[in-house]
Amino acid sequence: MARKKDRFYWLAKDEGYRSRAAYKLLQINNRFHVIKKNDTVVDLGAAPGGWLQVAKDISDGKVVGVDLQRIKPVEGVETVKGDMTSDRTISKTLKIIGDEGVDVVISDAAPNLSGNWNLDHARSIDLVESALEFAKQVLKPGGNFVVKVFQGDMFNDFLDKVKTNFAYVKAHEPRASRSQSAEIYVIGRDFLKTPVKKNEEHDVEITSLGSGGDGTVTINGFVIFVKDVNIGDRVKIRIKDVKPSFAFADVVEYLTKF
Repeated sequence: MARKKDRFYWLAKDEGYRSRAAYKLLQINNRFHVIKKNDTVVDLGAAPGGWLQVAKDISDGKVVGVDLQRIKPVEGVETVKGDMTSDRTISKTLKIIGDEGVDVVISDAAPNLSGNWNLDHARSIDLVESALEFAKQVLKPGGNFVVKVFQGDMFNDFLDKVKTNFAYVKAHEPRASRSQSAEIYVIGRDFLKTPVKKNEEHDVEITSLGSGGDGTVTINGFVIFVKDVNIGDRVKIRIKDVKPSFAFADVVEYLTKF
């Protein structure tokens, strides 16, 4: 009976959304602008379809829902019945999307709850890591990611994984989340399909200086700025921050010159 006293439950009924969760995505998007007009969106764990309805309303582009269960048809939306961890499911999804690629991957999926909090948290982490791996395989550079996760002792490690793949990452609790819920949403913007990742170490030779005086080096054509070096220095660097077109690194060790 508690849910029938929830204003978002009744609002969803009045406005034709399949679940109160629709308002979580609406609130997330109003704040973070992850879905834009004409975006191609994939929703993982999409049943019963509330997030699909919202994604289609906002984008009016190509929207695909993926779930182990059959999803009742949503106008203008295509669906894939399958496991998000399966290569076959990814292939089916990409066949629908075509060559244009995916702008946004979203997921409001939750594991089957056992009542054992440690087990449920571990299952949630396993699920969101699968969603992240799916996103990494289908997103365009600069794409966005939204996923629900249960808070717990493994949450920060997952957040760090998202931070290595997106230029902007934020954990957020929309107003439509129930106050007693342990759920939180991780928002990743600007997918970094780059040859380097945060905290990686590389041995490099500084080849030039940028206009600000920092050293520069390229890895597979990707520019990295390094402080406190000179042209010709051979150094071990650790990637500190990654942007879509360049990265910053700190010197870990000065090596001998070539």
